[in-house]
Amino acid sequence: MLQVPAYSQMMWPAIDALKELGGSAANDELLTKVIEVMRLPPEVQNIPHTGGRQSKVSYNLHWAKTYLKKAGYVDNSVRGVWALTDAGETCTQQSVALVPALVRKMAADAKKNGLGDGEEPVVDAVDALEVNWKDQLLDCLKSIKPDAFERLSQRLLREAGFIKVEVTGRSGDGGIDGIGVLRLNLLSFQVLFQCKRYSGSVGPSTIRDFRGAMVGRSDKGLLITTGTFTAEAKKEATRDGAPAIELIDGEQFCDLLKQLKLGVATEMVERVVVDPSWFSKV
Repeated sequence: MLQVPAYSQMMWPAIDALKELGGSAANDELLTKVIEVMRLPPEVQNIPHTGGRQSKVSYNLHWAKTYLKKAGYVDNSVRGVWALTDAGETCTQQSVALVPALVRKMAADAKKNGLGDGEEPVVDAVDALEVNWKDQLLDCLKSIKPDAFERLSQRLLREAGFIKVEVTGRSGDGGIDGIGVLRLNLLSFQVLFQCKRYSGSVGPSTIRDFRGAMVGRSDKGLLITTGTFTAEAKKEATRDGAPAIELIDGEQFCDLLKQLKLGVATEMVERVVVDPSWFSKV
C-alpha cells in the first residue's frame, strides 16, 4: 500500500527546499521542490486527501509548515509566501525533529496558564475552520449543473478583469468552454478557458488535449478545476517550447471566490481572552 509521508517527515525537507529556493517560496513552488527533494513517485504525489481539493502530500506539507511556524523556523506573508527566519536558516535536522514535541509543550503550557485550550498545535482551530469552509464550498460547486459552473467561471473571470468573456461549450470543441480577453495596460490577450468540475486529479493528457485545441486560435489558455493537478500536469502546462497554460485548482478557485466575494462572505469573530495574572494583582 502506498504511504504518504507524515507531516513530521516533511518538516526537514521543507526547510531544505526553502534553502534551495533562496530562502522563500510560494505554496506551489515549495510543494514542487519538496516533492523533488523527497523524490516522491507520481503515484504517491497524486493520492487525494479527503474531499479531493488537494493531495495528501499537499495537506501534510501544510501541517509541516504550521508546526515549523509555531517553532519559529518559518514565517508566511498574507500573499502566501513562506520564508525562513533567522532560526530556520541555522537550524539542524536534529532540532527540527524535536518540533512536534516542542509544539505539544507550548500547547500544554498555554492550557496551564489559561491562554488556550491545549489543542495541538495551538493554531489548529483557525486552520480547521479554513479547511471546513473550502470543503463546504467545493461540495456546493460539485452539486451545481455543468452549465452553471461554466457561468460561474465566466463571472469570476469578469470580476478578475477579463472582458468579452463568452461561454461556448460546444461539443467537439476540444474541451474549450469559453473565451475572454485580458487587458494589461496597452496590451490585450485572447484567452481560451476550460472548466472541469472534478473530484480527482487532472493529468497531463488533459493539458495536451486542451493545448491541441488552442492551436491557431490563441496562445493563452486557462484551465479551471474543482480538483487538483498532478505534478506531471503542472510540468506539461509549462513545458518549454509549448504555449503555457495557466492552472487554477480547487484550492485556488475557493480563494478567488472569497477574494472577489462571490458567494463567500468573511465575518469577523470576537475572541475573548481572560488573563488570570491580571486578577492575581488586584
